[in-house]
Amino acid sequence: HVQLVESGGGSVQAGGSLRLSCTHPSYVFRKCPMGWYRQVPGTERELVSTIRPDGTTTYSDSVKGRFIISHDNDKNTLYLQMNDVKTEDTANYICAAQRRLLSCAWYYWGQGTQVTVS
Repeated sequence: HVQLVESGGGSVQAGGSLRLSCTHPSYVFRKCPMGWYRQVPGTERELVSTIRPDGTTTYSDSVKGRFIISHDNDKNTLYLQMNDVKTEDTANYICAAQRRLLSCAWYYWGQGTQVTVS
């Protein structure tokens, strides 16, 4: 059972900042991307940001310019720096990692950490 463990969620005022962390086993993120999803109850999970092992990043339009994804290879930890947060950023943020089967696909999931912006 692969464990992706998120931390760093909490309550923050609009315009503030928060940093999420996700620790994972060392064999995750060797060849395939990791990322952050978010989900509000009753809605579909939304892909927020991804990072590839070569450092290439992607962001959804809703967070581009405000959030920064990064990864510390020595600590086996994925981060999401959330800046200038808005009330619409309120959600459960879920760390996820892909695994190479025939090709890379989303395979590992954390339990999530709640972010509430007021």
